[in-house]
Amino acid sequence: MTSNDIRTQPHPNLRLPAPLEGLGRLATNLYWSWHPEAADLFRTVGGPKFDEGVAPVQILAEAKDIARLAEDSKFLKALGAAVKRFDAYMAEAPSLDRCCAYYCAEYGLHESFAQYCGGLGILAGDHCKEASDLAMPFVAIGCFYRLGFFRQTIDADGRQQHLFPPFDPDLCPLERVLDPKTGHPLTVQVAFPGRDVHIAVWKAAVGRTPLLLLDTDLPENRPEDRPITAQLYMLGRSMRFHQETVLGVGGTRVLAALGIEPAVSHMNEGHSALLLLEKLRVAMAEGATWSEAREQVRTTSILTIHTPVPAGNERFDAKLVKDLLAPTLEGTGVPLNEVLKLGLDSVQDKKVFDMTAFALRLSRAANGVAILHGQTADGTWRPVTGKPVGAVTNGVHMGTWLGRPMRDLLAAHGVSLHPALELDLTPQKAFRATWEAVAEIPEDALWRAHLEQKQALVEFARARALSQHTRYGKGPAELAEIATLLDPDAFVIGFARRVTAYKRPTLLLSQLKAALALLGDTKRPVQVVFSGKAHPADTDGQAMVKEIFDLTRDKRFYGKVFQIEDYDMAVGRAMTQGVDLWINNPLRPLEASGTSGMKAAANGVPNASILDGWWDEGYIGGKDRNGWQVGQREPQRTRARQDKFDAADLHRVLSEEVLPTYWKRDKQGVPSGWVKVMRRAIATSLYAFSTRRMLEDYAREMYWPK
Repeated sequence: MTSNDIRTQPHPNLRLPAPLEGLGRLATNLYWSWHPEAADLFRTVGGPKFDEGVAPVQILAEAKDIARLAEDSKFLKALGAAVKRFDAYMAEAPSLDRCCAYYCAEYGLHESFAQYCGGLGILAGDHCKEASDLAMPFVAIGCFYRLGFFRQTIDADGRQQHLFPPFDPDLCPLERVLDPKTGHPLTVQVAFPGRDVHIAVWKAAVGRTPLLLLDTDLPENRPEDRPITAQLYMLGRSMRFHQETVLGVGGTRVLAALGIEPAVSHMNEGHSALLLLEKLRVAMAEGATWSEAREQVRTTSILTIHTPVPAGNERFDAKLVKDLLAPTLEGTGVPLNEVLKLGLDSVQDKKVFDMTAFALRLSRAANGVAILHGQTADGTWRPVTGKPVGAVTNGVHMGTWLGRPMRDLLAAHGVSLHPALELDLTPQKAFRATWEAVAEIPEDALWRAHLEQKQALVEFARARALSQHTRYGKGPAELAEIATLLDPDAFVIGFARRVTAYKRPTLLLSQLKAALALLGDTKRPVQVVFSGKAHPADTDGQAMVKEIFDLTRDKRFYGKVFQIEDYDMAVGRAMTQGVDLWINNPLRPLEASGTSGMKAAANGVPNASILDGWWDEGYIGGKDRNGWQVGQREPQRTRARQDKFDAADLHRVLSEEVLPTYWKRDKQGVPSGWVKVMRRAIATSLYAFSTRRMLEDYAREMYWPK
């Protein structure tokens, strides 16, 4: 079977005039999220709604004069061309026989369908898109969170507020999956103490990749069970374990009900590790002994770890686990006490069930998400589980994250995002492919493309600032001033990511004298744009959000430091495409990967960052530099010394190396030396840190090794 053979109910909100039928098919496939010609159609239909984060399905459902487009010859021509390309793309749907089944708790596909918290979900969404582009036999499993993850607002006092606007499946790119045997909506069941929980299945089509999302909000369930999948990363530990049981056990039962028999199950982080339990149960039901079942499961399971230390992994009270799993395992022959042993943590605490440890002990292979992270994770976990942890460095989906001016420029100069050759890669960055064709792009053309994307960021940020400060009750004169503060002629530094202590978001501003000198130069202006959410349970992170807010109000930094609230994919695209320099200053080696820096580099935005995560292997200095190193690989003796050392070095790099290179202009006003660094940033990231390369690595080393 192929992904096209998964039967679904027609979407209830897409009854369109016959000439516009293709528009409905495009709306229900997230193909539009990385194909600009398809996205443009929905901009035409919805006006500003599309760029404000309204899903195409909702745009079509709410369009009041859609019939007029059925008579618009120009629109119909554009629609016909886009549908023709879409149909040709979808005609090559891969077989799902012996596919990879990919499990993740979150998926970041587009800001209008916010089923993600942060980098883990964005990576998973990019993974699905690249699997589609490569026509890889691949099916993804997750949950449909009707409340998603929170939307961030920052109130007038700088406090982060958490909003959970609901997602209506009838206004999302979702179709209800049908049971292939009965033709009725498919449901599977998972047993919990005293009852079965019923699980519905939705399909989100990500190009050729089917993403199957599980939903417990069904009338068949008890009222207290319907919210199991309501919200991403429930804070209550019992509800979280219920949710992860639905994901792992329920997701595996969905694949079985659809007749999909994956050759490998890929757990993207340990949240889905209970799929292994279901595989153990099935193996023993088919006659395997406990020892044989464990070996069978190991041969078809792999794990990707995204956290470098044990404390960052998913852990539960062992008694809670025992009580909640007992009904699932009753009468199966799977020994519950042995299952609990497989989840013993790094200190062998029998009161704790560690999902990462459990997954590692039942996987044939595991990897970190950068070379340095793999080494760190191996040092952490090999002594615990006896299993080595390797590395497959993350990548980003270039079709999603490249700005349109840069994308068009690369295409015009023959720089393909989809090379025909599968290159022989090694973990050593010196041997990774570089796109030398980038060197043929004229300096002024590359600079103009960057300035166009920078202007787009300025307009985006100004619109967000107006909306935010209107909410604070600012008057027209104040709003007019706010709308002009971000200067397209300034040197703009970007920092955007989850706000938490080890990422040190305010490191740049922590040394007051140096920060005032950096931001106080009126001849060579510098501005800093921040964005980021703190987890609702992370009070320290929320305090940092307020600290940044207070700096934007501080008269010494007013008009120099900016904060964009509600960090999401739209903010991520605008910033990684439009700033001049990307910085990342985690406490090494706690950054697993840091893919936002890859997105920036591919857009010609150099990094000046701590050598951690991907940048530890991605950085190249000297005459062919693609960015700048901040700090050293050798740690200081204390955290306070480390922060002081790294902050001082960041300012040194900026003042002595980065800014002189940026502000040195030729007669045409082009910073020639800077553009050379931009070129190298693109050339050394466009393939080497793409999901194209990443999936080739996974396919060769993890999914189907020879």
